[in-house]
Amino acid sequence: MSEEILKALTQLFAIITKQDGGVTENERQFVIRFFQQELDHASVNEYIAFYDSYSDYKKEGVEEVGKNKLTSVRDSVKSLGICRKINKTLTHKQKVIVLIKLLELVGSDRNFTAQRMEIINTVSTVFNISKDDYKVIEAFVVAQDIANLNFPSILIANNKLSAEPNQKHQHLHIEGNLVFLELQSAGMYFTKYLGQQSNILNGFIMQADRVYLYSHGSMVKTQLGDVLSYSDLIAQFNEEIRTTKLSFNASIEEFRFPNGAVGLRNVLVAEGPGKLIGIMGASGAGKTTLLNVLAGLEKSAKTEIVINGFNIQTQKDKIHGVIGYVPQDDLLIEELTVYQNLYFNAKLCFSNYTEEQLHKRTIEVLEDLGLDHRKDLRVGNPLDKTISGGQRKRLNIALELIREPAILFLDEPTSGLSSRDSENVIDLLKELSLKGKLIFVVIHQPSSDIYKMFDKMIIMDTGGYPVYNGSPIESVTYFKKAAHQVDSNRGQCEVCGNVNPEQIFNIIEAKVVDEYGQSTIKRKVTPEQWHEMYGQAFHISKLEEVKEEPPRSLFIPGKLKQTVIFTTRDLLAKIGNKQYLFINLLEAPLLAAILAFVIRYRNSPHGDQYIFRFNDNIPAFILMSIIVALFMGLTVSAEEIIRDRKILKRESFLNLSWNSYLTSKLVILFTLSAIQTFLFVVVGHWILEIHGMSLGFWFTLFTVSCFANILGLNISSAFNSAVTVYVIIPLLLIPQMILSGTLFSFDKLNEMITDKGKVPLMADLMASRWAYEAMAVHQYKNNEYQREFFGYEKAKSIADFKSAYLADELSKRNQFVLDNLSSKSDSAQQLANHNLTIIYNTLKNEQFRPTDGKIDLTERLTRDRYTEALGNQLSEYLTLYKKYYQQVFNDNVAILEKKQAFYQKNGWDLNENKDRYFNESVSDLVRNLNTEDRLIEHDGQLIQTIDPIFEELNPKHWADYRTAFFLAEKQFLGVRMSSYWFNVLVIWLMSAFLYFTLYGEVLKKLIGSFERIRFK
Repeated sequence: MSEEILKALTQLFAIITKQDGGVTENERQFVIRFFQQELDHASVNEYIAFYDSYSDYKKEGVEEVGKNKLTSVRDSVKSLGICRKINKTLTHKQKVIVLIKLLELVGSDRNFTAQRMEIINTVSTVFNISKDDYKVIEAFVVAQDIANLNFPSILIANNKLSAEPNQKHQHLHIEGNLVFLELQSAGMYFTKYLGQQSNILNGFIMQADRVYLYSHGSMVKTQLGDVLSYSDLIAQFNEEIRTTKLSFNASIEEFRFPNGAVGLRNVLVAEGPGKLIGIMGASGAGKTTLLNVLAGLEKSAKTEIVINGFNIQTQKDKIHGVIGYVPQDDLLIEELTVYQNLYFNAKLCFSNYTEEQLHKRTIEVLEDLGLDHRKDLRVGNPLDKTISGGQRKRLNIALELIREPAILFLDEPTSGLSSRDSENVIDLLKELSLKGKLIFVVIHQPSSDIYKMFDKMIIMDTGGYPVYNGSPIESVTYFKKAAHQVDSNRGQCEVCGNVNPEQIFNIIEAKVVDEYGQSTIKRKVTPEQWHEMYGQAFHISKLEEVKEEPPRSLFIPGKLKQTVIFTTRDLLAKIGNKQYLFINLLEAPLLAAILAFVIRYRNSPHGDQYIFRFNDNIPAFILMSIIVALFMGLTVSAEEIIRDRKILKRESFLNLSWNSYLTSKLVILFTLSAIQTFLFVVVGHWILEIHGMSLGFWFTLFTVSCFANILGLNISSAFNSAVTVYVIIPLLLIPQMILSGTLFSFDKLNEMITDKGKVPLMADLMASRWAYEAMAVHQYKNNEYQREFFGYEKAKSIADFKSAYLADELSKRNQFVLDNLSSKSDSAQQLANHNLTIIYNTLKNEQFRPTDGKIDLTERLTRDRYTEALGNQLSEYLTLYKKYYQQVFNDNVAILEKKQAFYQKNGWDLNENKDRYFNESVSDLVRNLNTEDRLIEHDGQLIQTIDPIFEELNPKHWADYRTAFFLAEKQFLGVRMSSYWFNVLVIWLMSAFLYFTLYGEVLKKLIGSFERIRFK
């Protein structure tokens, strides 16, 4: 209180007390006590002298005492002027306190004369205190008989079992009456005691008939041990608390971390509605762990959390939307505005609201929290601030407050805030608790004012031991008494009423002092010993279960609408992040430009002119395109879930659809991937002059990028650190490069991996292998030049291979069998049988049969049934076989030449089109012209290694999809299709599989299981 106001009040005291006989000793002593409360010792005498001079105290002592004097006009005018002067400076709460002090002053000597009461009435009028409020304040201060206190805003606490008519009543074991006044207009509570006992208020003895402010954290303790706390009093006056049906019972026998360490031991919590409960403790005491267990975020077999009789682990559907959680870290989407953060949260909570109602609700909450003037500012982050730390905390809390959950958990909501912002946050939570909500708050180093706002304090010690559960103010006296300190009855300062919570931890963690007076590392009282004392002092009984479902305030939208909301929110966030957009949209064309520029190789026989046909780097470009698509797909998705994990943790209490969230991510990521791959293809193909392939290449790269998106989301879901994710990305990309089929031939890999004539199974797990084959085959088969001739080229290639290579090889093997027909050597016989098996396996499905039908290959050829005659027949057959396919080759060459001549005659320049659309290096690659062996023997068969692109599909059974690399067609489940569409479909099926693993969080669970096994 300022010096100016204090002097004005002193004059006001003097004017009132000098009326009707002058100042009495009781009145003067009351004024002195007031000065002693408000002033330091040195200033008290100065103000007493000031008061005496204005009230004519000494003069009154010499003159006739007791002679009534009328209020002078001068005093009336002076008192009116003083009231008007201080009225401009005092808050409404201060005015109420001044009015009560004036009434107490008059009541100190029970001298309620008309003149004095008239002045006090004038004060209330000038202070704009309503007549109803003045009436109840006067009755409360003046009354000595509770029979005259029949007001809805007054509560009587005594040992009677029932109340007087029209009176609020609270039963207490107490002699006399405790009277409480609620002044709603000021949000204040006052108390006084009428009786002869010595009751304790906040650690000090209550004086009879004296009015005390009953503020946050206050508590009255009777001589018989009954306690009435601030929250108990609020519950009597607040109708919302009285009508809220809520019971919260928690029994935590033991909670262990995955590494086996014990986090909590023997914790019992039993609370009802309308409570603000703090959780305090030293570092490592288990504060946040306790909060998470109570909220149901951490689970243990030895833990039971029950709300209104429903277990939060096994009956989640019964408490849907009842719990709210605000972790210590920000839950805000930095790229969105203050309004958008709250608005989208409201959309996920209230599907029954119209857009107008959602907007109104959002604005109301922002106004209540003092954030309405900041609503259009982007939230930003601690390094790029646009709103203050206190505003960020309030907005975090607003995300939960907008739906007003019945039970709210907050982890250090004041961390990093100024003292003023901290008080605002806790005051906000206190107001919410007064609406019937149950609120648990982990608090660290609170100020005295904040500490006293809590209704109850749970204090934990190192190792997860609970050591206190009760009134915040009483906690200081409890630990002082336990430590046998001299002033153990003092919970707060007598003069200022402050409580120092640090005292508690100084006592709890006090160290043993050695013989030199130095503190040792050994504690005087161990956590186990404090817990043992706790068990003796506190007996927490299970709260009677409320037999009805807890109150809900949620109307969750359907899954499709959730997807739309998630998508819109995420899209706005990404659009709001200009740097993110710029990098991701520039990345693809820039990489394409760099790559295409570097590999634009001039190897043309026509001089320095660049011709696509003769660029040897196109196969490498295809591979790098795939790697770039994988890289971009992984990088845009790798942090998505990690970045949202805290928000997901909070929204888990809303029971939102995980599938809707993932679908929204895929919609945005797939859209971004479509744009990125499109830009890459456009720029790369323009520089390298690749014509007619853009759509096919884009769709393949888009497919690969989508695969990488889902793979990245799996990684993001499984790990908690972005650093870990980016370390893993090379581990995912390098195998894709190695097993793509380009850098290393599949036939020349480790024998444990390779499968001659087929793509290794390990490579089939790589999206790059399917994508590369699809793009290379598509580039060769479907370019504008080759597509017209591919069928004839294929027939020609098959005939050439059979006539030029296969027929000769079979004839050589048949001749070996004839030459060794009479040999008795075991090795010769084995080799003969081997050659016959190869001949049979090669010709059994051969469609060519001589017209005379001399050769029969319906039965397996073995040496037992092989005769010289059969050998000669087979030799004759192979000769005809070779001639037949030589003719087929010649026929197709002739047809191909006629076809080319036809196009040439119709104005189609073959060479020009071949230069424009055809690439020799891709042709060499898919035809495998660089191989040394045209055919190889493997597993009893002769396998063609040259011209795989022209090879005829010959699956072993209806489900056999495995072929050599670069075959033009594939078959699965009896369906035959081009390799391009088959391979693209395979990648989408792989993506679908990854989505199911993502939905079930399989990778996350596997890593969690591995960690548990490792710790065990």
